[in-house]
Amino acid sequence: MDILASTIGYFANAPFWELVAVGLSIAYVILVAHNSIWCWPAALISTFIFTVIFYDVSLLMESLLNGYYMVMAVYGWYCWQRSSQVNHGEKIIRWPLRHHLVLVLALSLLSLLLGWYMANYTQADFAYLDTFTTVFAMATTYLVAIKVFENWWYWIVINTASVYLYLQKGLEPTACLAMFNIVMCFIGIYRWHSAYKLQLAPGNGS
Repeated sequence: MDILASTIGYFANAPFWELVAVGLSIAYVILVAHNSIWCWPAALISTFIFTVIFYDVSLLMESLLNGYYMVMAVYGWYCWQRSSQVNHGEKIIRWPLRHHLVLVLALSLLSLLLGWYMANYTQADFAYLDTFTTVFAMATTYLVAIKVFENWWYWIVINTASVYLYLQKGLEPTACLAMFNIVMCFIGIYRWHSAYKLQLAPGNGS
């Protein structure tokens, strides 16, 4: 209840641009769950704002991550638009378990190495956790761009870790956004699974 009261109070006095970024991020995740290409313009603007916000509170890897998101917003728009033109609709794909095991192992090792560097050679707060969420989110954003179904499971873990990180830095609206994103992940899983089954139906060119 204390967190809820604090969050409500924070929203009442929250910085305008953080609320704009949160609103656009909510729009992004809803549009992604609905397979709408318009998720990418929303992502481009929100991540630009978050790049500045996270730099200001010394979450350096989060700031870098959002700079990367801006690039991926352009790439995602290109991929989804091209897929729509070629396939008359974005095709969802699934990766075998071994692909994910290799990816998780590689990203975990990279997170440890970069986290050590950030902890020892920068002023970054929560260096290892910040690096973990950044590295995995970068890879997972690419999975979204190429429409890998399992991206949603990655986002559940990333957003759960992010809730703690944002609350520790006093970014209550952004922490609420991460909580909202967790809920939307389950909706995305349901909607993408339904769309994937429809792709496999006879007569859909699968």
